[in-house]
Amino acid sequence: MSGARDVVLARLRGALGTQPPAPPVPRGYRRHGEHAAGSAELVSLLVDRLDDYRARVLRTGEDDAEIAAAIAEHLGAQGIDEVVAAPGVPGGWLHGIPGIRLDDGSATPHELDRVGAVVTGASVAIAETGTIVLDGSPACGRRALTLVPDTHVCVVSTSDVVQTVPEGLGRLDPTRPLTFISGPSATSDIELSRVEGVHGPRALVVVLAGPDRPGTRDGV
Repeated sequence: MSGARDVVLARLRGALGTQPPAPPVPRGYRRHGEHAAGSAELVSLLVDRLDDYRARVLRTGEDDAEIAAAIAEHLGAQGIDEVVAAPGVPGGWLHGIPGIRLDDGSATPHELDRVGAVVTGASVAIAETGTIVLDGSPACGRRALTLVPDTHVCVVSTSDVVQTVPEGLGRLDPTRPLTFISGPSATSDIELSRVEGVHGPRALVVVLAGPDRPGTRDGV
């Protein structure tokens, strides 16, 4: 098998030469949306997408105390009393949350599996696709932190909501470990029955924090 592979690769190298020119990259795709980042139109669109994905959306003001109150109220209603937070999450977001501790990187996946919820921030949110992006920064936490616990509470500033994927990518460092989240983890079996929580948290709670708050809204 390896002999045939080597023959094929040798023929390709021979046809291309030692330094084949890189083909031009098409750049004619849509790179910007019609609305400014953080506008009311984009926030509304993001909420609609998150509702479609069965995420829960909590609208709050941008004050830390309001964010903390929204998180604590939701977790209390779910009976979750053991919570871990990304190490760079502002302390003001965590006030009043029972059983909260900051992640120091030592917990194993088995230990994280016994934690009810995780609280993180986000780098950017893309309205058209309903996608939240984490970049592994201290506020977003390590990847295992947001994949193992059954509930992920993610705080998104409305100023970080952009319209299109290219706009979102433009705000990210491609060398960082990026995680794109569009709703809770879900898949379907052979009969197309939806199964949640197979590859990540079963519940995604997005706390949208910003000055334009039309009223607290819970998604599905």
